[in-house]
Amino acid sequence: MPNRLDTIKALIGKHGGYAPNNRFNIIFTPPTVSLFNLNPTNILGNIINNNFSWKDLISDPRDISILCKSASLPSRNINTAEYQNTREQRKYVQGKTDGDLTTIFYVTNDMYMKTMFDTWMNYILNSSKYKANYKKGSTGYATDVTIQQVNKEGLPVYGIRLINAYPTQMGELTLDNSLENGIHELSIGWSYDYYVQEDALTSTIGGI
Repeated sequence: MPNRLDTIKALIGKHGGYAPNNRFNIIFTPPTVSLFNLNPTNILGNIINNNFSWKDLISDPRDISILCKSASLPSRNINTAEYQNTREQRKYVQGKTDGDLTTIFYVTNDMYMKTMFDTWMNYILNSSKYKANYKKGSTGYATDVTIQQVNKEGLPVYGIRLINAYPTQMGELTLDNSLENGIHELSIGWSYDYYVQEDALTSTIGGI
């Protein structure tokens, strides 16, 4: 009779092994205005180095996943309330609450991610006019965000799609002379309406 360790190994092997938490994709397309790359310093530098391309004026949203250091598959809680049933208290379902989401992005020397989220958040709420934009529609500030767990071959095996997501909190970037080899990491907190679970095929199609 196989021992418990052999049984566990066989079970894990049957399901393809453990899921690595460092293999994931995050896919979203922010409002178009956030993708314009009009930093004059970078444009001039590329022209001088003969590396300028008109395509560089619009950032590729696929770069976002590469620069994402960490994300999470959000939590979900079923909300209940109690009622008196003859002699005992019982619970009934009232609704659900989906957990908050925080992502961390590496910041490159052209401040790509910082500039993108600065522009996006100002598009949500114009800080000078103090006027909020529309949430939905072709010019809305909300977008769907897909987070995928991928296997060792880089193929999605599970996905979560956040419906009508948008950034609501941006962390500070610390400037410190004592951190000689420090790298900026930008923390972004998100709000969204709800999330839906996607299987491997649905998540792959949605990501495309």
